[in-house]
Amino acid sequence: MSPVSLTRYLIEKQHADGRIKADLRLLIEVVARACKAISVAIGKGALGNVLGSADEENVQGEVQKKLDVIANEILLDANEWGGHLAALASEEMEHPHPIPHRYPKGEYLLLFDPLDGSSNIDVNISVGTIFSVLRCPDGVTEPDESAFLQPGSRQVAAGYAVYGPSTLLVLTVGDGVAVFTLDRERGSFMLTADNLRIPEDTREFAINASNQRWWQPPVQRYIGELLAGREGPRGVDFNMRWVASMVADVHRILSRGGIFMYPRDNKDPAKPGRLRLMYEANPMAMIVEQAGGAASTGLERILDVQPTGLHQRIPVILGSRNEVERVAGYHAAG
Repeated sequence: MSPVSLTRYLIEKQHADGRIKADLRLLIEVVARACKAISVAIGKGALGNVLGSADEENVQGEVQKKLDVIANEILLDANEWGGHLAALASEEMEHPHPIPHRYPKGEYLLLFDPLDGSSNIDVNISVGTIFSVLRCPDGVTEPDESAFLQPGSRQVAAGYAVYGPSTLLVLTVGDGVAVFTLDRERGSFMLTADNLRIPEDTREFAINASNQRWWQPPVQRYIGELLAGREGPRGVDFNMRWVASMVADVHRILSRGGIFMYPRDNKDPAKPGRLRLMYEANPMAMIVEQAGGAASTGLERILDVQPTGLHQRIPVILGSRNEVERVAGYHAAG
């Protein structure tokens, strides 16, 4: 059987049950093409003069890498003229990006983190792009921030690209998770795995252990049990993995199970979490749930959180269902 391209996969989804409309299919294809362009830029590395700092800060107050800026521009340029979107929003920009009036508008809203894990770029570790698609609310012709503030359960598609030894595109349109690998000779993303399932149990966890002294009691309890290994209450040894790129850490979990945690801590009590709800937590939670996993803040399902701001931060605990539910249980118990 001949390999299935991303385009064929989406067209078959469109024809099979009408789950996706033609405009959504074309939107996903445009995002995929932008990811290919980002992959090329990353692949050039120092040869393309794309490494190092851009000497600018984004809306989060973080120093941008050159590739943060490049990836953001690639996604904006690719998506603003196709007629599929009503507006875009990027983690790198304070306000939504309107569609220029010279271009037609569509019914969808696109949110993206153009380059997740960019602190890893200069040391040649995998980074990625994360995206989320919502419908523009009915009757809204000039979307502002409020149009984007929808819970993650309303996403119609979500995905991420991993720029590693191979470039992968992981996608859900609400009926399972598929993985596409970029065939550089063909110039196309080809289906290499479908209906991914995250094992319910795991012996791997991912957390930034340098923050241990600030963790709250439920997380201290949980990680303490894992580190106690076979001599502790769990009776088995666990391994820790931490890449400091959410895309890379979550992709490992999607591939073989595990739990990823960036919990609320007491390092800065004013911040409810580190990761952004709209650009990171919601799309990753949709993907993980579609693969049979679970995603929680510790206190509630991530996809049920009602956003209050475009750049809102929340705690994130996701991955193998039984481990996520255990951590949530510790939070519920106080």
